[in-house]
Amino acid sequence: MAFFHSPALLLLLFLSLPFSVQSQLSLDYYQKTCPDFAQIVHDTVARKHAISPVTAAASMRLFFSDCLVGGCDGSVLVSSNVFNHAERDAEINRDLPGDAFDVVTRAKITLELSCPGIVSCSDVLAQATRDLIAATGGPSYKVELGRKDSLVSKVSDVEGNIPKPNQSIDELIKLYTAKGFTIQEMVALYGGRTIGFSNCKEFSDRLFNFNKNTPTDPEINSKYAEALKKSCADYEKNPASSAYSDPVTPGKFDNVYYQNLLRGMGLLASDHALVKDPRTRKFVEMYAGNQALFFKDFGHAMEKMSVREVKTGGKGEVRTRCDAFNSINH
Repeated sequence: MAFFHSPALLLLLFLSLPFSVQSQLSLDYYQKTCPDFAQIVHDTVARKHAISPVTAAASMRLFFSDCLVGGCDGSVLVSSNVFNHAERDAEINRDLPGDAFDVVTRAKITLELSCPGIVSCSDVLAQATRDLIAATGGPSYKVELGRKDSLVSKVSDVEGNIPKPNQSIDELIKLYTAKGFTIQEMVALYGGRTIGFSNCKEFSDRLFNFNKNTPTDPEINSKYAEALKKSCADYEKNPASSAYSDPVTPGKFDNVYYQNLLRGMGLLASDHALVKDPRTRKFVEMYAGNQALFFKDFGHAMEKMSVREVKTGGKGEVRTRCDAFNSINH
C-alpha cells in the first residue's frame, strides 16, 4: 500500500482533479498586463452613452445573447457568422445592436494600442455592459475577468437558446433553469428590460390580431393599448416601428418595469406572462415594491450570467479584432 504515497502518483491524482474554470478568472486579471483596462472601457462607455443612450440596452441584449448561446465568449461578435447577421435583423436588433458593437470595437481599438494582444473581446463586452447599466442608474456589480474569445461560432447553436417574445412561462422557465438559473434569477434578469425597446412586429398580434372575436388582448391596459396602436399603426410598412419596454422611465434603469407589469403594461407576451403565473408573479410583486432588492438580485444574477461557460486558457484566443477570428481556419 506504500505506493499510494508516491509523490509522482499524488501529483497525477492532483492533476486529474476537476479545475473550476471560474477560478481562473479574477477581478484584477489585467492589473499587471493592462493596468488601464478598466479606465479605457469606462471612458469609451461614457462617451458612447452620452451620444447614444440606447447603447446600454443594446449592449445588455448583446451580452445576454452571447452568454446564453455561446457562453460569454464573444461568439456573437463575429461578423462572418450567419448568426450575427440573422440576429441583427431579429432578436438583438430591436435594441440597435450597432451601438453595442460600436462601443466594444472602440474600446478594443484603444486597448490594442495600450496593451496589444492582451484583452479579450468577451471581457470588453462584459465590462462595458456593466458600466453602461451603471451609467443608466442601475447597479454596479462585480465582473470577473480573464475570458478567452471563442474559436468557433455556429448559427446552429442559436435555436432554443434565446428567449422569444411570445414564449409561454413554461418555456421560459425551462430555458433558464436548463442554463442553471432559478426562477427568481430569471425574473430578476428580465428586469433589464426596464431600458430599451422592441419592434412592433414582436407584439403586434396582441394589438391587432389577438383572436377572431377580440383583436386586442383584453389583459393589456386599455390606455396603453391605444397608445401602442398609434405608435405601431404602420408597422407592416415600417419595420423600424417600435415601442419602449418601459414607457414611464424608458432611459432609466429602475424597478418601474415590474410596476408596469402589474398595471397590465407588459409590452411582449413574455413580459405579461411573468405576472400571470404564480411562480413568477410573486417575484414581480417583490421587485415592484423594492428597488434595492431588485438591484441586488439583478447584480448577483448578472455576475452568475457573466461567468457562464466561459473559455479560458487554450480553449479560446484573444482576438485582435472582435468581429473576426485570428485565423481564417476558423
